Amino acid sequence: MNFGLIHYNAPGASLEEFLDYAAETGFNSVELFVGSVWREGVDSPEAEAERVRALVESRGLSVCAVGAGNDFVLLDDNEIQKQVERMERVCKLTALLGTNVIRTEGGRRKAEVPFEKECDAMVGCLKRCRDFIERDEIYLGVDNHGHVTNDGELQVRIFKAVDSPFVGATMDTMNYHWMGHDIETCNRFYDLVAPYVFHTHMKDGTGSQGEYVGHALGEGHVNLHHARNALKNAGYKGAYCAEWEGRSDKAEGYAKCLNWMKANINED
Repeated sequence: MNFGLIHYNAPGASLEEFLDYAAETGFNSVELFVGSVWREGVDSPEAEAERVRALVESRGLSVCAVGAGNDFVLLDDNEIQKQVERMERVCKLTALLGTNVIRTEGGRRKAEVPFEKECDAMVGCLKRCRDFIERDEIYLGVDNHGHVTNDGELQVRIFKAVDSPFVGATMDTMNYHWMGHDIETCNRFYDLVAPYVFHTHMKDGTGSQGEYVGHALGEGHVNLHHARNALKNAGYKGAYCAEWEGRSDKAEGYAKCLNWMKANINED
């Protein structure tokens, strides 16, 4: 079973310290951000990706996914082309890091893109990525993150409109509830989205929007067992990646998340 740890709100002042924590705590994979290798001051992100992959693998870990940090809520053709070209390079860096899964953003809500055009904008950008993701067999898992894609029905509409086996979901178990959906609706979204899932963020908490408080897995309000069952029933074989947004000790919080996953997500 692949239990991952996202490089976010996690112990370690450096990438190396984060990787040490992941390995020592018992995780076997990590989710990195593309900014770990493609950042200001790095002359060759490709060479940096190979260096980082060696750091990961030297600790007995693998990279389960890479966060792209893209924005596809765009209508201007020049801006779309920049984002598509950026995504193609992100795909190449992802492969060098040893994975073929990208956690993809829908994008940021903005005044120049009317609400009713957001879905079409994301579909248009994703369609323009099809040639290279299908050629290189890179999977784009659109996250139910933020305000634009935090709706399971909308996600499925996007996937059907793009019509590529390489465009699907990152399922964040908490984010639907963070958006304001009740637990019954969250459970329905898990069922709807599960057949399209390439990656997960196993996350728990209480409350929505400004009332949200992060908790270790099993200590919040979301029905993690329903999410797990939906994924298993859909035949999901990817990583179960912990994300913790609590306010206490990071090392303890993520260790609790791993313990919950080991106890509740079993090979069968």
